[in-house]
Amino acid sequence: MPGARRIVGRVAPGYARPGDVDDPQRGLASSLLRYRVMATVVGVGLATLVFVGVPLQYGAGIPQVDQIVGPIHGFLYMIYLLAAVDLARRARFTLLQMAAMIGAGFIPLLAFVIERRVTRRLTSPPPVTAPSPTLPPPAGAQSQAAADQTGTHGDV
Repeated sequence: MPGARRIVGRVAPGYARPGDVDDPQRGLASSLLRYRVMATVVGVGLATLVFVGVPLQYGAGIPQVDQIVGPIHGFLYMIYLLAAVDLARRARFTLLQMAAMIGAGFIPLLAFVIERRVTRRLTSPPPVTAPSPTLPPPAGAQSQAAADQTGTHGDV
């Protein structure tokens, strides 16, 4: 039956147990690092393309920056897509969260914002819950504790 669990873990990652070979949580830190590097590279490439290449092409008639940076950005965006989908799968993000990660490569400077939010979400410690109120000890236990502190136990 271990084979069935492995197949189910691939199809529905929510059913994988920690430590399984196909556990999506394995390698989360390295997947996050790959995503961060690719988000930065794609963000810089798109910003260069939009804020430098396009104005030079249409304003000054110099298409070289656009011709060089455009295809490089397109190729690196495909690698960014793979890194984003891999991280979203391992971190069990929703479809909307994954769509935000993917769409960040289309809007200039948004890749930096989304990358920071994803990193903060995955590296922040879990929220601390308020301690549950404790019940007072039973009446007999309270008098026993007071007797222990004074040293009188009732026996002479």
